Amino acid sequence: MSIRNIAIIAHVDHGKTTLVDELLKQSGSFRDNQRVAERMMDSNELEKERGITILAKATSVEWKGTRINIVDTPGHADFGGEVERILSMVDGAIVLVDAAEGPMPQTKFVVGKALKVGLRPIVAINKIDRPDARHEEVINEVFDLFAALDATDEQLDFPILYGSGRNGWMNVAPEGPQDQGLAPLLDLVLDHVPEPSVGEGPFRMIGTILEANPFLGRIITGRIHSGSIKPNQPVKVLGQDGKLLESGRISKILAFRGIERQPIEEAHAGDIVAIAGLSKGTVADTFCDPAISEPLKAQPIDPPTVTMSFLVNDSPLAGTEGDKVTSRVIRDRLFKEAEGNVALKIEESSEKDSFYVSGRGELQLAVLIETMRREGFELAVSRPRVVMHKDENGQLLEPIEEVVIDVDEEHSGVVVQKMSERKAEMAELRPSGGNRVRLVFFAPTRGLIGYQSELLTDTRGTAIMNRLFHDYQPFKGEIGGRVNGVLLSNDAGESVAYAMFNLEDRGPMIIDAGEKVYAGMIIGIHTRDNDLEVNVLKGKKLTNMRASGKDEAVKLTPPIRMTLDRALSWIQDDELVEVTPKSIRLRKMYLDPNERKRFEKTRTAGAA
Repeated sequence: MSIRNIAIIAHVDHGKTTLVDELLKQSGSFRDNQRVAERMMDSNELEKERGITILAKATSVEWKGTRINIVDTPGHADFGGEVERILSMVDGAIVLVDAAEGPMPQTKFVVGKALKVGLRPIVAINKIDRPDARHEEVINEVFDLFAALDATDEQLDFPILYGSGRNGWMNVAPEGPQDQGLAPLLDLVLDHVPEPSVGEGPFRMIGTILEANPFLGRIITGRIHSGSIKPNQPVKVLGQDGKLLESGRISKILAFRGIERQPIEEAHAGDIVAIAGLSKGTVADTFCDPAISEPLKAQPIDPPTVTMSFLVNDSPLAGTEGDKVTSRVIRDRLFKEAEGNVALKIEESSEKDSFYVSGRGELQLAVLIETMRREGFELAVSRPRVVMHKDENGQLLEPIEEVVIDVDEEHSGVVVQKMSERKAEMAELRPSGGNRVRLVFFAPTRGLIGYQSELLTDTRGTAIMNRLFHDYQPFKGEIGGRVNGVLLSNDAGESVAYAMFNLEDRGPMIIDAGEKVYAGMIIGIHTRDNDLEVNVLKGKKLTNMRASGKDEAVKLTPPIRMTLDRALSWIQDDELVEVTPKSIRLRKMYLDPNERKRFEKTRTAGAA
C-alpha cells in the first residue's frame, strides 16, 4: 500500500481538530454505529477545556488504496517544541486559514518551519460560511506571508481549496458544490504530496513523540527513515552526538489506524509507527539497526525564553490538600516531563528544594503547573522571568516578540498607549473589517507578562492578542510594574465576613469569607502602592446590649477570582503562587514580616 504523510497547520481555533474529525468520519474509519466524541484528537483534558492542541498526535485514513498518515500539530508557539520535530516526519502540509481572520502569528510560526524543511503546502480556506468571510483578501495575505518567509517558486505555486470543516466539505470554488464532502481535499493530497522519501540501508528512525504507557513502558513515535522492523528485532539507540545510549529489542510495533493504534508484525520505511521495548531512548535520538554507527540529523530546537522557580510548598497549609509535596517527587515529575518535552529545560538549585524550569512562554509553563496540580501535586511557583543573553561584546540582549492585536477602533488608542509604556514599537496599523483594526508591535517579552488581563479590561473583552518569538535585541530599559500594593493577613485562621466588610474601603478582596488564611498570605489588592497587613479574623463583638436599630446582614462585594494564568502574571518578584489540587493562593515569599523587611533592605541596597 502506498503512503502519504501530511501535517495539518493552523492557528489556534481555526478548525484544525474539527477538520480531522470529519476526515476520519468520511474516509470510513468508524463503524456506522460507533460512538465518537467531538474533537477526538484533543484527548488531553486541558486541550478540551482550553480548546487548543497542546500535544502533537498522529492518526491515519485510507483513501483509494493509499494510507494517509495525518499529524495534528499544536497551533500555539509556546508548544513549538512539538512542531519542529513533527515536521521532520511528514512530506506535505495542509495550511488551514480562517476565511475572516486570515493568517495569524501562530500560523506564521509553523508555516515558517514547514517551508524551511522544504514542504510544499496545500492552502485550505476554512469557515467560508462565516458572514464576515473575505476569502480573496485572505488568499493574498497567505501569498504575502509565504513570500515574506522566503518560500521558493514551487512552494508559492500552492493549490487552494475552500470549504467548512464543521460542515464537512471542501472544494476548488468558494460556493461549492458541497455534496462531494472532503473528497476533493483527499484527492488533492494524493496528487500534490509526494510519497515518503526512503533512505538506503537497514532500519533507522528518529524519535519524535514520547509517551509513557503503564503496560508497554516508553512508547516512541517516529517515521521510519530506512529499512524495516519486526517485533523482537535487536536495535540500539544513538544520541545526537553519536554516543551509544542503550541496546535492546523491540517488544511491540503499533501502527495508527483511524484513532486507534493496532499492533502490526512488520513496518517499512516511510510509515509512521510507535515502538515499545526500550527504556532510555527519547526524543531526537536515533533508533537503528546494531550495524549503524552514525545518527540521523534532528531539527534544532528554539531556545527557551521564560523561566520560573518551582519550590516545595512551605506554607502553614502545606500537605492539607495534596499528596505529592516533597522535593523528590516534584523533581522526578519535572525531569520526566523534560524527557518528552524538548522545549523545557530543568535545573536544580544548590539547596535542592527548588527547580528552575525554562520554557517557550507563560502558557506552556501554566499548562505544566495545571497538569501537576490535577495529579495531586502541591508546590509554590514564582513570577515568570525572561531569559537574557549576552553577545560577544558583553551587551545584554532580551527576547522580543511580535504581537498582533485585533481590537475595535474605539479602543485602539488605549492599546497603543499601554504598549508604548511597555517599550513596544508599532510596526503596522491597518483596518481588518467590521470597525476593527489590526495592530502589530515588536515588544520585549518581559513587558508582556501580565498584559493579557489588562488588555481585556481596557478593551471590554473585545481584543484578541497573539504573540510570537521574533529575535533577541539589546535590553530596552526598565519597564514599570504593578502599581498597587497588596493586603496581607496578619494571622492564621478562617476569614470572617464582618472583618472583610470593614476592610472593603482598603481595596478589593481576592478571597471569600470562610477561607483558610495564614500570616503573610495575600487576601486583597491595596488601593495604594504599599503593602498593608490587616486582620481578616476579627468577628463582631457580641454583648447582651442591643442597639435600637436591628443588625443588617453583611453584604460583601464578590472577590476578584485569580485563575492560575492571571495569578502568575499578576504577582511581583517577592511573591509566590501556592498551587494545590483544590486551591490557588497568593503569598509573600517571606511570611514573617521581619524577614520581609530584611529582604526589602538588601534588595534596595543592591539596586542602589
